[in-house]
Amino acid sequence: MPLPDTMFCAQQIHIPPELPDILKQFTKAAIRTQPVDVLQWSAGYFSALSRGDPLPVKDRIEMPVATQKTDTGLTQGLLKVLHKQCSHKQYVELSDLEKKWKNLCLPVEKFRVIVELDPCEEKMEWIKFLALGCSSLGGTLNTAMKHICEILTDDPEGGPARIPFDTFAYIYRYLSALDPELPAVETEIYLATLKEKSCSSDPSMVVESLPYDYPPTPLFRGAVTSRGKEGPEEPSRYLKIKGWELYFH
Repeated sequence: MPLPDTMFCAQQIHIPPELPDILKQFTKAAIRTQPVDVLQWSAGYFSALSRGDPLPVKDRIEMPVATQKTDTGLTQGLLKVLHKQCSHKQYVELSDLEKKWKNLCLPVEKFRVIVELDPCEEKMEWIKFLALGCSSLGGTLNTAMKHICEILTDDPEGGPARIPFDTFAYIYRYLSALDPELPAVETEIYLATLKEKSCSSDPSMVVESLPYDYPPTPLFRGAVTSRGKEGPEEPSRYLKIKGWELYFH
């Protein structure tokens, strides 16, 4: 015979005072992030919450990109989530990075494809992985750099997306070196021109208008990223990308 249900009065039931807010924040985070596998993402969310680590939560909802021919699930927003979780270290353990990748419900095959673009054993420089991830979103080399700027910038969303020029140059050299069809001399000429413009006597002026596919080279078959030392935060050394033009502030 089943046991009768035990009845409790309100005074006997203790609800932790922090529980309602935890569940509220969790629900808002799930709606914003839109995980493919809610249970897997939830495990990663509460694991990070219990350790006090950055949460696997997007800043805002991302609308699907209709032009994508193959959807691997990777987006700029998810790369930004990984950046918040990993950027405090120069190098990240691949095993730990793969775990965070899985917690975002991203396919492991895609992770391995990115890592194989610049093979390493146990650790990888975080900024390089980020750059590779941005390039895997498709487009040209400069499209990947646009994603990089929007992820690394301290400017508010919708702002100029400025990052230190030295950081931009470090990542640009790294990505361009992976394309055998792009001569190193072209990369250096391109960066020298940008540096000269960024040090303009009138830093608030639009000094050059360049399409994202300049130099006119397609992104290498793959995609990938890297992070170097950030230079001094001098306004005249910040790259600003907006629309189809490159500005310097």
